[in-house]
Amino acid sequence: MGEHILYFFIYPGFLFTAIVGGLIAGLDRKLTAAVQFRKGPPILQPFYDFFKLLLVKETILPANGSKVTFLLAPVFALFGVSIAAVLVLMPLLGINTGFEGDVIVIFYLLTIPSLTYIIGAMASGNPLASVGASREMKLIIGYELTFLLVIAAIIYKSGNETSLYEILQAQHVASAHIGSISGVLLFIAGMFCIQAKLGLVPFDMGEAETEIAEGAFIEYSGTAFAMIKLSKYMLFFALPAFIILLFMGGIQLSGLHILWAILKLIAVVLLITLIRNTNPRLKINQAMRFFFIWMNALVIIAIVLGYYGY
Repeated sequence: MGEHILYFFIYPGFLFTAIVGGLIAGLDRKLTAAVQFRKGPPILQPFYDFFKLLLVKETILPANGSKVTFLLAPVFALFGVSIAAVLVLMPLLGINTGFEGDVIVIFYLLTIPSLTYIIGAMASGNPLASVGASREMKLIIGYELTFLLVIAAIIYKSGNETSLYEILQAQHVASAHIGSISGVLLFIAGMFCIQAKLGLVPFDMGEAETEIAEGAFIEYSGTAFAMIKLSKYMLFFALPAFIILLFMGGIQLSGLHILWAILKLIAVVLLITLIRNTNPRLKINQAMRFFFIWMNALVIIAIVLGYYGY
């Protein structure tokens, strides 16, 4: 029992994911500044932002709306990310405590943050928050189907295994999924899906600071907003880790393999950062068309190629 509590709260759960996620968010900001020829904030800036919101800023509740639902939404977002991170990181770090079908459970857990952001925005009673929530709902309909198809294709390529640990072992026996043509196509689709899940350009229309002033989060402040920030930081680690596990054969924490593991993580984060800094924000209808038509078609092509062994 004590070991399971340690897994959830310390390593590789909440505390570990939060710290690494904050560092990755800081690295993303430094890389963004470099791309834009700026110095950028210190790499620890996400931690400064979090503790300032948590300890200094006042939590202001909206006058119109459901205050209880408004405050509970960030709590459930943080809970969903924490559970998903534990289930992803345990097999990735060599802890064989998974179960059959855990990859499907993780898929559902990773939808919780986006859904709670929508619920919290609707509960705020702010028209701009409602616009952001509406955009987020439409975006979810677009990318979640693609993400589910990507996971289904990975399950097929892994010999119909639905356990993350077994998916990882299948890559150790043969080769990493990204080493095949179908794997590369699935990787491309998966990367765009996690870009949308993170709410980053070109799929940040739910926040769109220049249009709807943070949209779904416009009414959040203080501790509630700190929890939203923290859940986003944790997603910034959990989602790239999920991609590394599904496509890159995971990691090994011994000798020079540790350096290779860090390079894998940095490579995925760098790709996310380059996508957000080289593309304009899409309209919501463009984003839905992108996932419904082009990404779904890409995944279907990958499934056919995988069937023929490519």
